[in-house]
Amino acid sequence: MDSRKKQQPIIKSKLHPLNKHRERYDFELLIKAIPELSSFVKPNKFGDESIDFFDPNAVKMLNKALLKQYYNIDYWDIPANYLCPPIPGRADYIHYVASLLGETYQGKIPKGTAIKCLDIGTGANLVYPIIGSQEYDWSFIASDIDVVSIENAQQIISQNKNLKDNIEIRQQTNPNQIFKGILEHSECISITICNPPFHKSAKEALAGTTRKLQNLKGTKNAKPELNFGGQSNELWCKGGEKKFIKNMITESKLFGKSCLWFTTLVSKEANLPAIYDALKLVNATTVKTIPMGQGNKISRIVAWSFNL
Repeated sequence: MDSRKKQQPIIKSKLHPLNKHRERYDFELLIKAIPELSSFVKPNKFGDESIDFFDPNAVKMLNKALLKQYYNIDYWDIPANYLCPPIPGRADYIHYVASLLGETYQGKIPKGTAIKCLDIGTGANLVYPIIGSQEYDWSFIASDIDVVSIENAQQIISQNKNLKDNIEIRQQTNPNQIFKGILEHSECISITICNPPFHKSAKEALAGTTRKLQNLKGTKNAKPELNFGGQSNELWCKGGEKKFIKNMITESKLFGKSCLWFTTLVSKEANLPAIYDALKLVNATTVKTIPMGQGNKISRIVAWSFNL
């Protein structure tokens, strides 16, 4: 019997090649960035330094360190119980849409503020615009319907000089609209991104979290605590992911001439046929599905255009 310690992979091969988080977290480096992280770091079952990813405070402190070390963010915080997203996965989406734009721009990823991206449902964390602005110097419109999220995102911008010229916050006052009320028809947008609400109801969101924790902890008695937090509008909406994306597709037709690419994350593979049908109905001229994955989770980006 092999008594050697089971090794974790050094490289997270499913992440985009440009993702800065493909290797194991360098906790020595991260603690130098945010010394408070040290109290959360301890050996895991492999004997490697890690944190308890079921502890919301530990996850938030890790995010602070990652954002400071890799994206030059001196101040970042979120209100209690708001979504605290995993940075590597968020970075992956940005790099995949950057590669998509690169295919459109003669094989070279475009950089600079002339590239304007709309982040639909940016949340209190503002992570997508932070990563996109710091990695590629893109400009962002960050929208959300939640007042607390809007105020917190604005606070993050005001406390980081390197974000002020790249990110504009806009509040969506109509929960039934996505692009209308946010974009002017005269505005030109390079690309839109969205991580839509996944579940159909609060009950479904709680059940999903419970299953996830039971699988990860290997017990049926795992406490259903959201380690990444999340408000109702961040985690669920009526009709869930499928309904939200179909609404987005329908409304995107109205702004088809002023936006090069529309994109969204699609977590549930079963939703793809309905999404493709919706894209046919609006006569999208180009549709792409981009696979992506982190750890054991497989997801994909669906992108469409009316101009290509």
